[in-house]
Amino acid sequence: MIDLRRREGRPLRIGHRGAAALAPENTIAALALALELGCDLVEFDVLELDGSLVLAHSATEVPAELATLDEALAFLARTEAGAQIDLKAPGAEQAVVEALRRHGLVERALVSTFRAASLRALTDLEPNLCRGLTYPDDRFGVSRRIKPLVRPGLTAMRSVLARRVGRMLAAANANAAMLHWHVVTRAVVERCHALDAAVFAWTVLDADEVRRLDELGVDGLIADDPRILRG
Repeated sequence: MIDLRRREGRPLRIGHRGAAALAPENTIAALALALELGCDLVEFDVLELDGSLVLAHSATEVPAELATLDEALAFLARTEAGAQIDLKAPGAEQAVVEALRRHGLVERALVSTFRAASLRALTDLEPNLCRGLTYPDDRFGVSRRIKPLVRPGLTAMRSVLARRVGRMLAAANANAAMLHWHVVTRAVVERCHALDAAVFAWTVLDADEVRRLDELGVDGLIADDPRILRG
């Protein structure tokens, strides 16, 4: 199972949708660029489209250079990087596990979703697979587009998360908490670490947030532009 904790005193660097700020997101080119920029893992969305598992955030956000999950995993199998699969396709858990097994990547993968049922299914299918619970549910990307409207809600979530996160992780059989950066506090990080769960923060947009989250002790930082993670 992949080690999701900090390495050499720093958080893991994860490219969001490859390197979404610098290349077409959820493409092989974006994955390759993230690795060139020093990412430890690359995150990409997996959606079921016309009966196939492909890299896409939604049916309305399909890359022009569409890649299948198998093509992405075949690319990553030739590297030493880890894969964070953000699963957008409920019911595709077995197909994802089988694909990871075909490419020998079970031990290098983390599958994340806000659906606790999907994570429980993954536990039954492949206990050695790392599983991350995403919080809050942001399937429409609202927190990135209309921050002034959603920030009060995120602040309210942050105030109670340290008390709730243990129950949430246990209910989902998750060993990592994938948290919007605004809900991450020192108390949340310490609670997760006490439960032997890693903490990843998404989607970090600037160097100031990188420094703040690093000081809080998060284990991984997910960014559209991996260059901000180098410091």
